[in-house]
Amino acid sequence: MSAETPAAESGEFTRRRLQFRAWRGTRPFWAGLFVLLSGFPIMYFPYAHLQVGHLTLAMATTAGAGSLIIGVLLVVLGLSLWFQKHVRTFAGVAAILLGLVSLPVSNFGGFIIGFLLALVGGAMAVSWAPGGPAAEPAEGTDAGREAPSGSWLDKDANAASESNDLSGTSPANGANGRHSAG
Repeated sequence: MSAETPAAESGEFTRRRLQFRAWRGTRPFWAGLFVLLSGFPIMYFPYAHLQVGHLTLAMATTAGAGSLIIGVLLVVLGLSLWFQKHVRTFAGVAAILLGLVSLPVSNFGGFIIGFLLALVGGAMAVSWAPGGPAAEPAEGTDAGREAPSGSWLDKDANAASESNDLSGTSPANGANGRHSAG
């Protein structure tokens, strides 16, 4: 291979992977994955029969239907975080509450696994914020670095003289709002 050899065109797999990466970056993907995964141990363990040698442990509880409902709701909340990102705050708070409710209802929240996944995923969903477009570097600067400017005192003096405050109560004009009522 030489420097003049053209680069190979990316294949279908690479193109799909980059599309998925772009889709994943515009939504709370990891929060949705954690919330979705938290539903499975919460749903599974109340109906499971574990084998320990020749001994069968039945994990069935009286709240099996409650565990199933909590698990299904967590799976639905996880999917809604992926496909309807505007409900992220509601889905995050609901996932945290359902995880807490699963402690007494569903074998300690799916043996703590589902509980922890629901708490972490819900917290990630509540704290996620959509990113804005990348800022372009200003002209005349070196690769995005800010151009040197005056001292911070100059900036404060300019801000006070060029105030956008239209209420008439800025400190620059001597009225700070205490004496404007009468």
